[in-house]
Amino acid sequence: MDITLEQPARGRLITADERELPVPATLRYAATDPLAVHLDFPPEVSLDGTCVTWTFGRALLQEGLRGPAGSGDVHIWPCGRARTVLEFHSPYGLALLQFDTAALRRFLLRTYAVVAAGQEDIGAAVEEGLNSLFGNV
Repeated sequence: MDITLEQPARGRLITADERELPVPATLRYAATDPLAVHLDFPPEVSLDGTCVTWTFGRALLQEGLRGPAGSGDVHIWPCGRARTVLEFHSPYGLALLQFDTAALRRFLLRTYAVVAAGQEDIGAAVEEGLNSLFGNV
């Protein structure tokens, strides 16, 4: 099954001086990579003028909608009832973005309609990853 979902998402970048700047993004989910969600940012909002994609666990998104979650490069937590914060760490710094919680929940529910929780078949994804690493060796 090769189903991909995409949903526009309007984020708000929280700056160091606590201003909120609108940031367009796209939430993406592919049945071929059932454990991950992707957040794509267009070139005009990146530091080097290229598209940027953050990939993190679908379970992390679900957990972060209910309470603080994450370690490493991605952290997610609710900010009141209406907003959810996504915090991204990179070698270039830190970015804090707020998204509407309802939009994130709607996207998450759509992903579960494609591949239900606990029904993720990662065998094909692992095989594809190994083939891309090692070729036909």
